[in-house]
Amino acid sequence: MYKYLLLISASAVPGAAYAQTASEQALEEIIAAQDEANEAGDQQATVGSYRSAAPAEAIITVTANGLGTDLRNTGQSVTVIGREEIETIQGADPARALARVPGLSLSRSGGVGTVTSVNVRGANPDQLLVLVDGVRVADQASPSGGFDFGNLLLGTAGKIDVLRGSNSTIWGSEAVGGVIDISTRAERGMTASVEYGSRDTLFASAAAGAGNDNAFIGLTGSWFETDGFSAAASGTEADGSKQFAIGSSAFLNLTPSLELFAHGNFAEGDVEIDGFPAPDFVLADTDDTQKTTRYWGDVGLAYYGNDLTLRAAYSLSDTKRANRDGSGAETFASDGRSDRISLRGEYRLLGGLSLAFGGDHEWTEFETSFDTAAETEISGAYAQLGWVMGRLAVHGGARVDDHEQFGTHVSFGGDVSYGFGDDWRVRGSVGEGFKAPTLYQLLSFYGNTELEPEESTSYDLGVEKGQRGSGLHLALTGFRRDSDNLIGFGVTPERPSGVYLNTARARAQGIEAEAGFDLAPGLRLAGIYSYVDAEDRTTDLDLARRPKHFGTIYGDWISDFGLGLGADLRLVGASWDNASNTVRLEGYELLDVRASFGLGDNLELFGRVENVFDTDYQTVAGYGTAGRSVFGGIRAKM
Repeated sequence: MYKYLLLISASAVPGAAYAQTASEQALEEIIAAQDEANEAGDQQATVGSYRSAAPAEAIITVTANGLGTDLRNTGQSVTVIGREEIETIQGADPARALARVPGLSLSRSGGVGTVTSVNVRGANPDQLLVLVDGVRVADQASPSGGFDFGNLLLGTAGKIDVLRGSNSTIWGSEAVGGVIDISTRAERGMTASVEYGSRDTLFASAAAGAGNDNAFIGLTGSWFETDGFSAAASGTEADGSKQFAIGSSAFLNLTPSLELFAHGNFAEGDVEIDGFPAPDFVLADTDDTQKTTRYWGDVGLAYYGNDLTLRAAYSLSDTKRANRDGSGAETFASDGRSDRISLRGEYRLLGGLSLAFGGDHEWTEFETSFDTAAETEISGAYAQLGWVMGRLAVHGGARVDDHEQFGTHVSFGGDVSYGFGDDWRVRGSVGEGFKAPTLYQLLSFYGNTELEPEESTSYDLGVEKGQRGSGLHLALTGFRRDSDNLIGFGVTPERPSGVYLNTARARAQGIEAEAGFDLAPGLRLAGIYSYVDAEDRTTDLDLARRPKHFGTIYGDWISDFGLGLGADLRLVGASWDNASNTVRLEGYELLDVRASFGLGDNLELFGRVENVFDTDYQTVAGYGTAGRSVFGGIRAKM
């Protein structure tokens, strides 16, 4: 008998701690049998599992290999933030949670709800693959195809799973800098929270679910509204935003080994934005607005056999945008959509040897006010061999993608993890990434059908003790990524109005450090530090809005009488705002403090102060940021 983590996909089964599916039941049976075998001294039963002197609860990631696997069984760099931590941090803003992930820097053009970009290890924001419940949610109509985190709030999020490093071997296009998968909340019973604070900000969220081990249906929703502040730092008129989101998840066990699952999500946001009005054409107060409407979801079947696991799904994602001026006239509109069919699976061969495999076909289309409708297709297939024996885990694989426009691309990748001593392990990975040109870059007025995909190769090597969030945790990782064929905008004699071209090369390298300590019962201190040297290899200048030094120190104390106290200190070094390195963004420090108090088992009061010292800073030149802000709320569970 062997113990091997089955394909527990958090994308297919969000909130697994609350709604148990057939896959989890199968896993529990295997683990139970494994534990019995271990007690009997059956060493063969340790194949496929990580064993340490002080066993810890397994943390499951789906970003490393597209399946569910124990973090300690992959050599890739992954951070998982669960719902409990999201609630501890408080608030709607995903930037506050992502600030706890090594290697991630952020920039925002105004308040919550405005364009928010995430750079992973110095990669461009559009080189990050973003999934919600396993569904690709990037806007297919945007010029670069990236995901705007201003359109994502934390009210409906159950877990955030972040991989740092290129991994197109498993995920295909966009996985150059990394992969982020957000799982929708799915929990039995009912929870609800509401908070109110500075700038008439209201944030409310709720989740409810019902079912048993054979069937489950869950629903979650959130509402966010704020009067905001001026997006233009020089402005005086407040720019507010509103956002509504609703998500659902369901599964039904058709047989003991066959599961039907589905997810559905809808989000709509309105945000007031500032622009560049005549005659000066500099950033200033305007009455412009942007409305974004998104819907996405999937439906599929999962099969869990003794040696074979399969997951087949159809998914779609659609993003519509409409910009209007102060008179209400539409100045720009776009609609981007993607439809995808996919199959992922794993066949457990002999002992700890397994074969993961999959394939998908995606149809994408877009249309804007200035571009007629256009579409393209891409197909891909991959295979990855894995061998797990005791504390050693090794994976290696390849993927082939075929794009209707640029042809075929091949990606390779592999990783290794080896445990030693008292819960230590050394890990390393190498991965290739690519990003297909967007429909806008290919087929818009400025498009170029001769474009090649952007390409990257990344390496990392690290050593780690323990796991994030419990006991003593230490980690140090070095990384490097080289990118070629980067797509930029230029002018040629044939295209004097401008055209997209493969013109740039980039390199990013650095280190990531993490540490966490339980200083006393109920008191934990942790922190991250990142050094990221991201350089344009064509000009030898720093890439824009990539600070070299940044990190977060955070701590929490939970008493035995219901009181909780915590603080996050974000430290960010200086960077350049533009590619020519002529506009400087100064470094800054932000301190947030928070408190909570439980009233019995089902009610909790909470509050926080953000930017305690009222720091004046910018992450995008000319755009304002929030000063000192105070919020308070209440959370109930049934």
